[in-house]
Amino acid sequence: MMYIFALVISYLLGSIPMGLLLTRLMGRGDLRKVGSGNIGATNVMRVGGLRMAGLAWLLDMAKAFIAVLVGRYVGGDVFGAWCAVFAVVGHCFPIWLRFHGGKGVSCLFGALLAINPWLFVFCGIEWLIVALSFGYSSLGALVVFVLAPFFAFFLGWGIGLAILIISVICVLRHLENIGRLVGGTESKVVWRWKK
Repeated sequence: MMYIFALVISYLLGSIPMGLLLTRLMGRGDLRKVGSGNIGATNVMRVGGLRMAGLAWLLDMAKAFIAVLVGRYVGGDVFGAWCAVFAVVGHCFPIWLRFHGGKGVSCLFGALLAINPWLFVFCGIEWLIVALSFGYSSLGALVVFVLAPFFAFFLGWGIGLAILIISVICVLRHLENIGRLVGGTESKVVWRWKK
């Protein structure tokens, strides 16, 4: 029962729409009706600037980070990684928003930080290099989705498989971005400190 409880808690944690709540609290309206319509940090930056986006990113990371800690307390490191899977599922398919959520990038980074800080740093630097060099947040994320599982398998098969599943979920959530990248119509990120 404790294992099931931990997985349910992880999903519910992940399903809290931090970006949506934050923009509403800051008087920026319904995040789903502006910019890309996504509830993630990239869209938060479009309507609220870099500082608000950074806060949304940290809050979304915290959901998966806490889920890993809960899972680790209940069943060890591998189960902690699987709790991260449920947190990402909650973020991408939140019950409160009729299962229309974010794309999972920030939650993936929160999971990586809790599981292995060095993997978090490596993937974070890669994302920054790609996003800043090419101007596409989604492109940097897609490279992370490839690299993170590859290196996570060195931490063990259970952890590697959990990160692989998270990455697959995130790739599926980015199919429209992939299509726009291929077609050359993907929007570039405008790095505004505030708006």
